[in-house]
Amino acid sequence: MKKIILSTIPAITLGVAIAPEVNAEEKNYESNAIVEFTPDTSINKSVDPVNPDTEKPVEPFDPTTPDTGNKPNEGTTGPLSIDYASSLDFGKNKISNKDEKYYANPQYFFLADGSGPDLTNPKPNYVQISDKRGTNAGWALTVKQETQLTATKETLNKVLDGSEIKLSQNKAVSNSKAVTPTAHEVTLVAGDSSNVMSAAEGQGSGTWLSAFGGIEKVEVDGESVDKNTAITLTVPGATPKDAVQYKTVLTWTIADLPSV
Repeated sequence: MKKIILSTIPAITLGVAIAPEVNAEEKNYESNAIVEFTPDTSINKSVDPVNPDTEKPVEPFDPTTPDTGNKPNEGTTGPLSIDYASSLDFGKNKISNKDEKYYANPQYFFLADGSGPDLTNPKPNYVQISDKRGTNAGWALTVKQETQLTATKETLNKVLDGSEIKLSQNKAVSNSKAVTPTAHEVTLVAGDSSNVMSAAEGQGSGTWLSAFGGIEKVEVDGESVDKNTAITLTVPGATPKDAVQYKTVLTWTIADLPSV
Protein backbone atom coordinates (compact mmCIF):
# COMPACT_ATOMS: atom_id res chain seq x y z
CA MET A 1 0.00 0.00 0.00
CA LYS A 2 1.28 3.39 -1.00
CA LYS A 3 1.66 6.02 1.66
CA ILE A 4 1.15 9.68 0.86
CA ILE A 5 3.17 11.82 3.19
CA LEU A 6 2.42 15.53 3.44
CA SER A 7 5.39 17.51 4.60
CA THR A 8 5.06 21.04 6.00
CA ILE A 9 7.93 23.51 5.52
CA PRO A 10 8.03 26.38 7.96
CA ALA A 11 7.95 29.89 6.41
CA ILE A 12 11.18 31.78 6.80
CA THR A 13 11.16 35.56 7.21
CA LEU A 14 13.97 37.10 5.14
CA GLY A 15 14.24 40.23 7.18
CA VAL A 16 12.95 42.71 4.53
CA ALA A 17 10.94 45.36 6.28
CA ILE A 18 7.97 46.82 4.40
CA ALA A 19 7.50 50.50 5.22
CA PRO A 20 4.02 51.44 6.21
CA GLU A 21 2.19 53.64 3.68
CA VAL A 22 2.34 57.31 4.67
CA ASN A 23 -0.05 59.84 3.17
CA ALA A 24 2.11 63.07 2.93
CA GLU A 25 -0.04 66.20 2.97
CA GLU A 26 0.86 68.72 0.17
CA LYS A 27 0.11 72.38 0.50
CA ASN A 28 0.46 74.93 -2.32
CA TYR A 29 1.08 78.67 -2.32
CA GLU A 30 1.07 80.91 -5.39
CA SER A 31 3.24 84.01 -5.95
CA ASN A 32 3.54 86.16 -9.08
CA ALA A 33 6.11 87.38 -11.60
CA ILE A 34 5.30 90.58 -13.47
CA VAL A 35 6.84 93.01 -15.93
CA GLU A 36 5.38 96.15 -17.45
CA PHE A 37 6.44 98.24 -20.42
CA THR A 38 6.01 101.94 -21.11
CA PRO A 39 6.41 103.93 -24.35
CA ASP A 40 10.02 104.83 -25.19
CA THR A 41 10.56 108.49 -26.10
CA SER A 42 14.35 108.41 -26.61
CA ILE A 43 15.95 109.16 -29.98
CA ASN A 44 16.84 106.03 -31.93
CA LYS A 45 20.13 105.49 -33.73
CA SER A 46 20.31 104.63 -37.42
CA VAL A 47 20.83 101.03 -38.51
CA ASP A 48 22.10 99.35 -41.67
CA PRO A 49 19.40 99.00 -44.39
CA VAL A 50 20.81 95.62 -45.45
CA ASN A 51 21.33 94.19 -41.95
CA PRO A 52 18.96 96.22 -39.74
CA ASP A 53 20.29 95.11 -36.36
CA THR A 54 19.35 97.63 -33.68
CA GLU A 55 22.24 96.33 -31.56
CA LYS A 56 24.68 97.53 -34.23
CA PRO A 57 23.95 101.21 -35.01
CA VAL A 58 25.66 103.04 -37.87
CA GLU A 59 26.46 106.70 -38.55
CA PRO A 60 25.10 107.89 -41.91
CA PHE A 61 27.12 110.27 -44.09
CA ASP A 62 25.06 113.12 -45.60
CA PRO A 63 26.63 114.51 -48.80
CA THR A 64 24.31 117.53 -48.76
CA THR A 65 25.50 118.99 -45.42
CA PRO A 66 29.23 119.76 -45.77
CA ASP A 67 28.87 122.81 -43.52
CA THR A 68 27.99 120.55 -40.57
CA GLY A 69 30.63 117.91 -41.22
CA ASN A 70 28.22 115.86 -43.34
CA LYS A 71 26.20 114.98 -40.26
CA PRO A 72 22.49 114.33 -40.91
CA ASN A 73 19.67 115.97 -39.02
CA GLU A 74 18.86 114.36 -35.70
CA GLY A 75 15.85 112.06 -35.62
CA THR A 76 12.54 113.13 -34.13
CA THR A 77 11.59 112.47 -30.52
CA GLY A 78 8.64 110.56 -29.11
CA PRO A 79 7.51 106.93 -29.14
CA LEU A 80 6.53 107.22 -32.83
CA SER A 81 9.51 108.71 -34.62
CA ILE A 82 11.41 109.24 -37.85
CA ASP A 83 14.97 108.26 -37.00
CA TYR A 84 16.66 109.02 -40.31
CA ALA A 85 16.01 109.74 -43.99
CA SER A 86 18.66 109.65 -46.71
CA SER A 87 19.32 112.84 -48.62
CA LEU A 88 19.42 112.20 -52.37
CA ASP A 89 22.50 113.17 -54.36
CA PHE A 90 22.21 112.70 -58.13
CA GLY A 91 25.80 113.78 -58.70
CA LYS A 92 27.45 116.28 -61.04
CA ASN A 93 26.34 115.87 -64.64
CA LYS A 94 27.08 117.48 -67.97
CA ILE A 95 24.44 119.85 -69.34
CA SER A 96 22.41 117.99 -71.96
CA ASN A 97 19.74 118.94 -74.50
CA LYS A 98 18.37 115.38 -74.44
CA ASP A 99 15.94 113.77 -72.00
CA GLU A 100 18.15 112.32 -69.28
CA LYS A 101 17.75 109.94 -66.35
CA TYR A 102 20.13 110.29 -63.42
CA TYR A 103 20.59 107.74 -60.62
CA ALA A 104 21.07 108.56 -56.95
CA ASN A 105 24.40 108.01 -55.27
CA PRO A 106 24.28 105.25 -52.60
CA GLN A 107 23.97 105.78 -48.89
CA TYR A 108 27.39 105.71 -47.24
CA PHE A 109 28.34 105.51 -43.58
CA PHE A 110 31.20 107.10 -41.70
CA LEU A 111 34.37 105.13 -41.15
CA ALA A 112 34.95 103.94 -37.59
CA ASP A 113 37.38 106.82 -36.97
CA GLY A 114 34.85 109.37 -38.27
CA SER A 115 37.27 110.71 -40.86
CA GLY A 116 34.91 110.36 -43.80
CA PRO A 117 32.58 108.00 -45.66
CA ASP A 118 33.42 104.34 -46.21
CA LEU A 119 33.23 104.40 -50.01
CA THR A 120 33.91 100.65 -50.19
CA ASN A 121 30.54 99.83 -48.62
CA PRO A 122 27.67 101.44 -50.58
CA LYS A 123 24.14 100.75 -49.31
CA PRO A 124 20.57 101.47 -50.49
CA ASN A 125 19.08 104.84 -49.58
CA TYR A 126 16.43 104.51 -46.89
CA VAL A 127 14.09 106.02 -44.34
CA GLN A 128 13.96 104.65 -40.79
CA ILE A 129 11.05 104.90 -38.35
CA SER A 130 10.40 103.48 -34.89
CA ASP A 131 7.08 102.68 -33.24
CA LYS A 132 7.62 102.18 -29.51
CA ARG A 133 4.16 103.26 -28.37
CA GLY A 134 3.06 99.74 -27.48
CA THR A 135 -0.47 100.36 -28.78
CA ASN A 136 -0.35 98.56 -32.16
CA ALA A 137 -2.46 101.41 -33.52
CA GLY A 138 -0.81 101.63 -36.94
CA TRP A 139 0.86 104.55 -38.69
CA ALA A 140 1.55 106.13 -42.08
CA LEU A 141 4.84 107.50 -43.43
CA THR A 142 4.63 110.10 -46.20
CA VAL A 143 7.04 112.31 -48.11
CA LYS A 144 6.47 115.71 -49.70
CA GLN A 145 8.72 117.41 -52.24
CA GLU A 146 8.35 121.01 -51.13
CA THR A 147 9.24 122.70 -54.44
CA GLN A 148 10.54 121.88 -57.87
CA LEU A 149 14.34 121.62 -58.03
CA THR A 150 15.53 125.23 -57.79
CA ALA A 151 18.94 126.87 -58.23
CA THR A 152 20.82 127.49 -54.98
CA LYS A 153 22.19 130.81 -56.23
CA GLU A 154 21.01 133.58 -58.52
CA THR A 155 20.93 132.51 -62.16
CA LEU A 156 18.77 132.91 -65.27
CA ASN A 157 17.16 129.45 -65.35
CA LYS A 158 16.18 129.03 -61.73
CA VAL A 159 13.87 126.00 -61.91
CA LEU A 160 14.26 122.55 -63.50
CA ASP A 161 10.77 122.53 -64.97
CA GLY A 162 9.43 119.06 -65.77
CA SER A 163 12.02 117.21 -63.69
CA GLU A 164 10.74 114.23 -61.71
CA ILE A 165 12.09 112.12 -58.83
CA LYS A 166 10.95 108.52 -58.51
CA LEU A 167 11.53 106.15 -55.57
CA SER A 168 11.01 102.52 -56.62
CA GLN A 169 11.76 98.96 -55.48
CA ASN A 170 10.73 99.95 -51.97
CA LYS A 171 10.94 97.23 -49.31
CA ALA A 172 10.09 97.27 -45.60
CA VAL A 173 12.94 95.68 -43.63
CA SER A 174 13.52 95.10 -39.91
CA ASN A 175 14.80 92.63 -37.36
CA SER A 176 11.41 92.92 -35.62
CA LYS A 177 9.08 89.92 -35.69
CA ALA A 178 6.02 92.17 -35.82
CA VAL A 179 3.70 92.04 -38.83
CA THR A 180 5.42 93.75 -41.78
CA PRO A 181 4.04 97.11 -42.94
CA THR A 182 3.40 97.86 -46.61
CA ALA A 183 6.00 99.71 -48.69
CA HIS A 184 4.98 101.80 -51.70
CA GLU A 185 6.71 103.09 -54.82
CA VAL A 186 6.59 106.87 -55.11
CA THR A 187 6.71 109.40 -57.93
CA LEU A 188 7.17 112.79 -56.31
CA VAL A 189 5.07 115.77 -57.33
CA ALA A 190 6.14 119.14 -55.97
CA GLY A 191 3.75 120.29 -53.25
CA ASP A 192 2.01 116.92 -52.84
CA SER A 193 2.45 114.25 -50.16
CA SER A 194 2.94 110.62 -51.18
CA ASN A 195 2.55 107.47 -49.08
CA VAL A 196 5.90 105.70 -48.60
CA MET A 197 5.18 103.03 -46.00
CA SER A 198 2.05 102.24 -44.00
CA ALA A 199 1.09 99.99 -41.11
CA ALA A 200 -2.49 98.99 -40.49
CA GLU A 201 -3.66 98.26 -36.95
CA GLY A 202 -1.57 95.42 -35.52
CA GLN A 203 1.36 96.00 -37.87
CA GLY A 204 4.73 97.74 -37.83
CA SER A 205 5.78 97.86 -34.18
CA GLY A 206 9.49 98.26 -33.52
CA THR A 207 12.06 99.80 -35.88
CA TRP A 208 11.39 99.60 -39.63
CA LEU A 209 13.27 100.79 -42.68
CA SER A 210 11.86 101.74 -46.05
CA ALA A 211 14.82 100.71 -48.23
CA PHE A 212 14.89 101.55 -51.91
CA GLY A 213 16.42 99.07 -54.36
CA GLY A 214 20.04 98.02 -54.40
CA ILE A 215 23.40 99.15 -55.69
CA GLU A 216 24.62 98.58 -59.25
CA LYS A 217 27.63 99.59 -61.29
CA VAL A 218 26.63 102.26 -63.83
CA GLU A 219 28.80 103.95 -66.44
CA VAL A 220 28.94 107.71 -65.96
CA ASP A 221 31.18 109.74 -68.30
CA GLY A 222 33.08 106.59 -69.19
CA GLU A 223 33.65 105.53 -65.59
CA SER A 224 31.99 102.64 -63.71
CA VAL A 225 30.50 103.96 -60.47
CA ASP A 226 28.14 102.74 -57.75
CA LYS A 227 24.58 104.01 -58.12
CA ASN A 228 21.15 103.26 -56.70
CA THR A 229 19.17 102.56 -59.88
CA ALA A 230 15.89 102.41 -57.93
CA ILE A 231 15.98 106.17 -57.29
CA THR A 232 15.90 108.29 -60.43
CA LEU A 233 15.75 111.92 -61.47
CA THR A 234 14.50 112.53 -65.00
CA VAL A 235 15.08 115.92 -66.61
CA PRO A 236 13.64 116.92 -70.01
CA GLY A 237 16.16 117.90 -72.64
CA ALA A 238 14.07 120.96 -73.46
CA THR A 239 14.44 122.33 -69.93
CA PRO A 240 17.18 125.00 -69.80
CA LYS A 241 19.91 124.20 -67.27
CA ASP A 242 22.55 126.52 -65.88
CA ALA A 243 25.93 125.51 -64.45
CA VAL A 244 24.72 125.65 -60.84
CA GLN A 245 23.41 123.30 -58.19
CA TYR A 246 19.65 122.73 -58.04
CA LYS A 247 18.01 121.67 -54.80
CA THR A 248 14.69 120.82 -53.18
CA VAL A 249 13.61 119.79 -49.68
CA LEU A 250 11.94 116.46 -48.97
CA THR A 251 9.73 116.54 -45.88
CA TRP A 252 9.07 113.15 -44.28
CA THR A 253 6.06 112.85 -41.98
CA ILE A 254 4.86 110.00 -39.79
CA ALA A 255 1.25 110.12 -38.65
CA ASP A 256 -0.15 108.47 -35.54
CA LEU A 257 -2.96 106.67 -37.33
CA PRO A 258 -3.39 103.92 -39.91
CA SER A 259 -3.20 104.80 -43.56
CA VAL A 260 -6.41 104.65 -45.60
